[in-house]
Amino acid sequence: MLSIDTEKIADHIERSQDYLLSRQHKEGYWVGLLEADVSVVSGFIPLIRFLGIENLGKEKKAMDYLLDHQNTDGSWSMFYGGQGSLDVTIQTYFGLKFLGLKPENEQLARAKKFILNQGGIEAANTYTKIILALFGQYSWKGIPEIPPEIIYLPRWFPINIYDFASWTRSTIMAFSIIIAKKPVYKLNREQSVFELYRNPERIKHPVPYQAGSRCSLGNLFLLFNRALKIWDSLHNRLKIGRQPAISKVEKWIIDRQEDDGSWGGIMLPWLFSLIALKILGYSNDHPVISKGLKGLDDFISEGSRHIILQPATSPVWDTAWSVIALRQSGLPAGHPRLSRSLEWLLSKQVTEEGDWKVNNPRTASGCWSFEFENKYYPDIDDTAIVSMALSLLKDSSGQHQQAVSRGIDWVLDMQNKDGSWAAFDRDNNKRIIRDIPFADFITPLDFGSPDITAHVLWVLAKLGYTSEIGPISRALKYIKRSQNADGSWYGRWGVNYIYGTSKVLQAAAALGLGANSSIGPHIERGAEWFMFIQNEDGGWGESCASYEAGSYQPLGVSTASQTAWALLGLIASRGLCRQVEKGVEYLSSTQNADGSWSEKHFTGGGFPRAFYLKYELYKDYFPLMALAEYKKRIDRKQQG
Repeated sequence: MLSIDTEKIADHIERSQDYLLSRQHKEGYWVGLLEADVSVVSGFIPLIRFLGIENLGKEKKAMDYLLDHQNTDGSWSMFYGGQGSLDVTIQTYFGLKFLGLKPENEQLARAKKFILNQGGIEAANTYTKIILALFGQYSWKGIPEIPPEIIYLPRWFPINIYDFASWTRSTIMAFSIIIAKKPVYKLNREQSVFELYRNPERIKHPVPYQAGSRCSLGNLFLLFNRALKIWDSLHNRLKIGRQPAISKVEKWIIDRQEDDGSWGGIMLPWLFSLIALKILGYSNDHPVISKGLKGLDDFISEGSRHIILQPATSPVWDTAWSVIALRQSGLPAGHPRLSRSLEWLLSKQVTEEGDWKVNNPRTASGCWSFEFENKYYPDIDDTAIVSMALSLLKDSSGQHQQAVSRGIDWVLDMQNKDGSWAAFDRDNNKRIIRDIPFADFITPLDFGSPDITAHVLWVLAKLGYTSEIGPISRALKYIKRSQNADGSWYGRWGVNYIYGTSKVLQAAAALGLGANSSIGPHIERGAEWFMFIQNEDGGWGESCASYEAGSYQPLGVSTASQTAWALLGLIASRGLCRQVEKGVEYLSSTQNADGSWSEKHFTGGGFPRAFYLKYELYKDYFPLMALAEYKKRIDRKQQG
């Protein structure tokens, strides 16, 4: 076993605490930069122009940001170090041409070659084609229909809007208006991207949505889409009244705008809701549009040379984990900084009823969301983790205990029938929806996942619940069923099998389930898997490519956040061992002088196989938790 100086570990912990405290905002919260691939910026450029907004200073910085992130083969990737993505590259190429870059530019020429080699615009996903259609670069004939009349479909119908995941639901409601109206923003010839078609015939005659096997649900949707095209044509030719449906969708959208101007606190439905309303005749000085445009500024991180547009912000999530890391590393419960965090977290508890209420009419609110403002779409993961954070703090009034109690009651009521927990809704898992045409760029369902389920179990255990109660017993059965053959567990919201496996091992340990329990053999296999995939330098690293492959894909280098997750899982299941020592040595040797860690790779989930995230503070609060847990074990061993 390696010999690690415990005094040095204490120093690493103290410096990490100091760094994390230096990142706290005066109001009591933490929020790190949430970064995605460059298409968030490149797509924003034409869409914001569609809304009639122009800012040449920001656009120049956007161009520099895009050009500086191009790969050597001319492409742009979905995540740092990843292979080139056709859709990200098309959207970025279009954004750059929109800003005035000439096609003879060497970087554009390389991008064009990559795009054509990958199949051209014809091979792009639906989202890319919608963006191009808005600007006359793709025919609306090739875009799948979403009739606004979908708003009328009742709950008992095979498909209705509340069968879609919350993020998909809010997006397709905006799309239903846009696709019904089929607007086109006129470009000048220099901005056109028709050169990206491999077959020029497809400009006027696009290939419709393509499905898989002849008997697949995807082909049923294809046939249904053809019928919807005829329905749409009848509306346009015979002037059949569609306005009532559009008006109902319009009201649905407006009713769900948040106080900060967003929709759901995330960029995709936000931008397209603004575009849908703009198409309906709303001016930029209308209160809804004005508030929406003003709120976008808070999502832009602007430096001296670049701008980065965040797809969302994560203050509640970052604050809860920062509190947990600081408390578990020894900061007192009544520390003034943590008292500020307590007040801020309490102020963010959601008491309004959101879309989740549709499937849970008897459930009382008392939950938390991920973002600064998002009362319609609180989530189970945040509610569980915030409940854990609050339980570690001091509040003489007892208000935080009441808040935790309400939060946990809400979480328990949101458990799926299969024993799992998902992100936003209960039993949002109609498999018929998996093959809708829009599933090629946005995950249409909110399935339960091992990582969220394990988070809930971990929190319930820490709050004193035992494995004998029904919800925990059902969840454990789900966890056992969902283990992979190699011993790992899938991680939906963190990359990927390292994240999921870590969370399960920690949950089992918190519940006191050891080798002699029914889940014991599963935990043993999970721990062995961690030891098998450890890197030579002592750390761990997994690529976002794991989602595409459906199995663990090594990153080739170690990351601070994933090393911390692996350590937390191994310490929970194996205690002090040689692999843990090596992992701790890796974190110790890679800590920066200011107490932080460096991390370029994306380790956050988004839409698997389509969209990934880099949480700036993952590299800091999770390593602090891992080092603190290691030191506790060492201290316990030394005390006998």
